[in-house]
Amino acid sequence: MKKQVLYGVADYEELVRDNGYFVDKTPYIEKLERVRNPVFLRPKRFGKSLFCRMLECYYNIRQKDEFDTLFGHTHIGRHPTQLRNSFFVLHLDFSTIDPSGTLEKIEKDFNTTCNLSMEAATYLYRGWFQEEAVIQEEAASSNLKHIFNIIRKRQLPALYVIIDEYDNFANRLIVRNKDPLYYDLTADDSFFKTFFKTLKEGRKTGAVANVFITGVLPITIDDLASAFNIGTFITLHPRFEHMLGFTQEETDRLLDEVYRDCQIDPATRGEVGDLIRNHYDGYHFATPDGEALYNSTILMYFLSLFSDLGTIPMHLTDLNLKTDISWIRRLTASDSRFTEEFVDQLTLHNRIRYDEVLLTEKFNMSQFFERGFFSVSFFYLGMLTRKDDFFLRLPNLNMRKIFVEYFNEIHRIDVSTRHTEIMQRFVSDLSLPALFAGYWEQYVSQLPEAIFQQVNENFYRTTFYELCSRYLSRWFTWNVERSYPKGKSDLEFVGKYHEKFAGIRMVIEFKYYSNTQFGKLKTQIGDFQLQDEDTVQIAGYVEGLKKEYPEAKISQFVIYCIGNQGFRVFKI
Repeated sequence: MKKQVLYGVADYEELVRDNGYFVDKTPYIEKLERVRNPVFLRPKRFGKSLFCRMLECYYNIRQKDEFDTLFGHTHIGRHPTQLRNSFFVLHLDFSTIDPSGTLEKIEKDFNTTCNLSMEAATYLYRGWFQEEAVIQEEAASSNLKHIFNIIRKRQLPALYVIIDEYDNFANRLIVRNKDPLYYDLTADDSFFKTFFKTLKEGRKTGAVANVFITGVLPITIDDLASAFNIGTFITLHPRFEHMLGFTQEETDRLLDEVYRDCQIDPATRGEVGDLIRNHYDGYHFATPDGEALYNSTILMYFLSLFSDLGTIPMHLTDLNLKTDISWIRRLTASDSRFTEEFVDQLTLHNRIRYDEVLLTEKFNMSQFFERGFFSVSFFYLGMLTRKDDFFLRLPNLNMRKIFVEYFNEIHRIDVSTRHTEIMQRFVSDLSLPALFAGYWEQYVSQLPEAIFQQVNENFYRTTFYELCSRYLSRWFTWNVERSYPKGKSDLEFVGKYHEKFAGIRMVIEFKYYSNTQFGKLKTQIGDFQLQDEDTVQIAGYVEGLKKEYPEAKISQFVIYCIGNQGFRVFKI
C-alpha cells in the first residue's frame, strides 16, 4: 500500500493500518518507564494525542497479539521492555469536556466523560473483571476507587492511566474570562481535585502502575499541587526535549520519503527544505543550545498538501494555528498599553526578556496574568522559544506573520484595501524599487509617530515580508535571515519552482538610519549613495547562494530606510 500523509490523525492504530508516514518516537517509551508519573507539556499541534495512543497500544494487555503488527517497524518493536502489554490502560481525554455553563454542569460533563472511558475499559477487560466492575452514574472518582478496589482484591494487572489534554477545558475557562469558575474548579473540595487525589491514592496502593499526563500549560497542575504532588515535571528536561516535535534529521528523512514515493523532482528538494525550515522549525524548549524542533502537526499539514499537489501550496500557515491569537488578546486584555509594548517589542526586535526561574518552575493562575509571566506564558503556548539564556524570540515565519498581523490590528493599519494595484504591478514588471515605494507610501505612512522612535532593520524586513506574502504567495516564498557561510541575508524573494517566476531570487539587505544618525551624514536622501561595505556584505550572501543554486537568476538590492523621512533602493 502506498504511504499516506495522515494530517491530523491522532490514532496510532489508524496510522499503522493506513500506512501513514511515521517518525519513530518509540525510544522514549523506555526512558519514560524510569519516570514516576511524568507530566509532559507541549504547545498545541505537537503530536501529544498520537503519542498517548501509542503508549496505550504498547502497554495494553489486550493487544499483546498485535504487538508485531503495531510495533514491528519501530525501535521499541526491536527492543521491547519487560512492561510491554502488561497493564490495563485507562485513556482519558479532557479536551472533550464542555466548559460552558455552571460548575455543576461542568462537573456532570466531566463525570460523564470519565465514566464512559472507564465503562469502555472495564468492558474490554471483562475477562479479568468478570461482572464486578459496574460503572455507576456517579462521581468519576467514586467509580475509579471501585476499579482500584477490584484490581487489588483480585490481584489483577495494574492500571496505566493516560490523561491527554489534562488542562484543555480549564484553559478554555481562562481564555473566556471565566476566572471565578476556574478557581472553583481547582478549589480544595472540587470534583477535579478529588479525582486527582484518587489517582494519587491508586499510585500509593499499587492499583495504578503509572500516570502519564500531557497538556499545554503548567497552571492547572500547579493549582492541583495539593491533590497530585507526585507528578514529575519532565517538560524542560533535556533528555525529553525531542520526544515530541521533529528534529532536522527526522524531517529530512520524512521529506526524502515523500519525494521518493510521490516521484517529485529531486532538484526542488533544496528549495522545499528551506521553506519548511523557515516556517515550521525553530523551537527550543529545554535549552537554547540544543537542536531546534519542527512543529510536527503543522509540518504534516504542509506535507499533506505538498504530496497531493506535488507543488508548494499557496497558504503555508495552518488556519488552526491562528486561533492562538485569542490567548494574546486574553493575556493582554487588562492593559492595552502593555499589549502594544509587548507586541511592538516582538515585531520590532524579535526578542523579549525572560526569567529562567519563572520558566522552569510551575506557576498558578494568579501569576499567569502578571507582566513578568507574559513571556513565559507565550513560551508554553508555543508562540515564543528560547533565543539564548536571557531572551525569548518568535520561533519561525509562521509566528512572525501572526504577530505582525496582530501588530497591524493593534495599530489599525490597513493591509487589505490599499495595496492591490502595487502588488499587481509588481507581478507584471518585477520592479522591487517600485514595490518597496508602494509599501512605504501605503503601509509605512500609516504607522504611528511613536513607532519611528523604535523601528529598525528587523521591523522593515518583517512587515515588508508579511505584506508581500498576503498578495504574492501564489508566485513566491520568502527567506528571512537565511544563513550563509558569510552571514545571514535579511530577506529573499524566492520564485516558486512551479510558477512563472521559477528560478528568480531577489536578495535584499536592509540598512536603517535614525533621523539623528542620518543628519550627521550632512547629505540629502536623494544624494545618498550606496555604501561599499554594504555591497561587500550582500555579495557574501550571494556567493553562498550561487554555490547552492548555480542556475538561479539572482538580483541584489540594498534598501536604506531613514527614520520617517524616506528610503533609497539600490540594485547592485
